[in-house]
Amino acid sequence: MINKVILVGNVGADPEIRYISDGVSTGKIKLATSETYLDKNKERVTKTEWHNIVVWNALAKTAETYVKKGMQLYIEGKISTRSYEKDGETKYFTEIIASEMKFLGRKAEGSSQGEARVAAQVAEPEMPPIDLSPEPADDLPF
Repeated sequence: MINKVILVGNVGADPEIRYISDGVSTGKIKLATSETYLDKNKERVTKTEWHNIVVWNALAKTAETYVKKGMQLYIEGKISTRSYEKDGETKYFTEIIASEMKFLGRKAEGSSQGEARVAAQVAEPEMPPIDLSPEPADDLPF
């Protein structure tokens, strides 16, 4: 069985990085991918999908240092769906657990050209689930 996803998109907000026990770091990156097509009236339509990217340890530290809103990223990872209870109702949340991240396009504000080309690839161990519940839909950055 294969569970692999590759995304190229733009960062919608600066990453949210947290440090949990024993120096383990984790974070969330909101990534937008878009596709453009012609509808039945021959009008150009652009559809944007927002992806919740989860990074751990080395990738989280790289994201904290270099990733900024508006950057274009290549993300490789696996799809993970989890659930949580809210107001007595089960909510499901799909996210991408990143295993590789590369910077594409423009460089981050305040970085040197060399830093903008940094790529991180790690074989992350499975981490215990933590609460990375999504923000309300009206809090999306678009």
